[in-house]
Amino acid sequence: MLMEINTENPQPRLITKVVDILEKGGVIAYPTDTTYGIGCSILNKRGIERIYSIKQRDKKKPFSFICSDLSDIARYAKVSNYQYKVMKRLLPGPYTFVLSATGIVPGLLVTKQKTVGIRIPDNRICLSMVRQLGHPIITTSANRTGDEPIGDPSLVELELGKQLDLVVDGGVLTASVSSVVSLIDDIPEVLRKGMGDVSWCE
Repeated sequence: MLMEINTENPQPRLITKVVDILEKGGVIAYPTDTTYGIGCSILNKRGIERIYSIKQRDKKKPFSFICSDLSDIARYAKVSNYQYKVMKRLLPGPYTFVLSATGIVPGLLVTKQKTVGIRIPDNRICLSMVRQLGHPIITTSANRTGDEPIGDPSLVELELGKQLDLVVDGGVLTASVSSVVSLIDDIPEVLRKGMGDVSWCE
C-alpha cells in the first residue's frame, strides 16, 4: 500500500497512521535524504527478522538505525566531544556514523566489536516518524542484497510491496546511499563512500 505524504510539511494525521503501523509491529518503506529505506521499530525483533528475510541479508551484518537528533544518539552510543562536534556539523545529512554502542541497544543491532551505525537523515518525513514513535527505526536501503537501491516509491511497491505493511511515498529520490564513517577512537575512517562529502576525513 502506498501512502503519499507531503515532503515539506508532513501531515500529522498521516504520520500518526505510519507510527501506528510501526507500533503494531509493521515493516515499512520510507524516504530518507538519499534513497528509500526499509524499517521497523528497533524494539521489534520479529520485524527485524522480517527485514533480514526481505533483504536476503546475512544475519551477521547488523542494521543501522535512525535517531531523531543528537541527544537521541547519546542514548544509544557513547559520544566523545570530538564525535559530537563532527556530527553536529554534518547532521542531519547523508551520513551513517559508526560509534560504540551503549547497553540499551538491542543485541541484534550491535556488531561483535560492540559498535552501531546511526543516521539522522535530512528528511522531514522520516524524522517526524521517529520523533512521534519515541525511539529509533531500522534503516537499510529498499532493495534485496546485491541489487541497486530503489529511489522510486512506485518501484519499491512493485518490487517489495507484498512483503511490506506500507510504502510511504515521499517523491522520487536518488538511488544513492549514505557515506558510512567510523568515528571509533576519534579517528574518522571512511567505510563506504556515498552521497556525503568525506574529504574532511583525510
